[in-house]
Amino acid sequence: MSLPLPSSLSPSKVSAFTDCALAFRFSAIDKVPEAPSAPAVKGNLVHRALELLFLAKPDERTKAFAHACLATAWGEYASDERFLGLGLDEAAAAAFLADAEAMVERYFTLEDPTAFDPIGVELLLSIELDDLLLRGIIDRLDLLPNGDLVVTDYKTGRAPTERQEASKLVGVQFYALLCERLFGKRPAKVQLIYLGANPQIIVATPSEQSTRAVERKVGAIWSAVKRSCESEDFRPKQSPLCSWCSFQQFCPAFGGDPDAAKTVTLDSTLAAPLAP
Repeated sequence: MSLPLPSSLSPSKVSAFTDCALAFRFSAIDKVPEAPSAPAVKGNLVHRALELLFLAKPDERTKAFAHACLATAWGEYASDERFLGLGLDEAAAAAFLADAEAMVERYFTLEDPTAFDPIGVELLLSIELDDLLLRGIIDRLDLLPNGDLVVTDYKTGRAPTERQEASKLVGVQFYALLCERLFGKRPAKVQLIYLGANPQIIVATPSEQSTRAVERKVGAIWSAVKRSCESEDFRPKQSPLCSWCSFQQFCPAFGGDPDAAKTVTLDSTLAAPLAP
């Protein structure tokens, strides 16, 4: 009996399947709940603060207001189950917030948020590509005075090396495809804004060639997903990413049973230790 197809693909799902087909199955098909991680929750917190910043008028987007936005976001997240699931003590929670504050501060070294006005923040876009629904949430979409579109994605993790940049840009190139199909206009620029210890902006200019390359890649991955579902053959791919994987206990590469993932609950996921 074949496995059910996921309802859609997003940049994160495309990346997940490329990184490890079995982890993709656990997340997108078996719907195994993942234990919260401090980097992911911190990233969500910073994204929320920047979303609130850009909902304000341009002349209100000062550093002081940005930190007030972070305080508002912190008030929302402090009681969120994702944050509470981290189990941080008072000192660790203070360090967590201080790191988020540093990221918000670094943002102002990279851009002047008063110099433009986005037409969308946390913007959900979706298109149909043959039998596939493509979905993605754009952190920020700008419309420049000359009519050009700019797609921006905030990143709170480590900035990539020069050799890694092309692979990291696939997600925003994915958004360029969504914009082109929905608005009839290819973005003039897509950019990744890294807010970690080495803050920087990585920029790419989408072209007909790059957009079609993304379309072909997504189509190829969707075909591979369908074949894997039909054969129930999702294989693990061991890499350094395994150290952060929430699914080690079900992975045959670590002595686990994939079928056990079908009945897992969030509580059991949180309780299960990661393999060394």
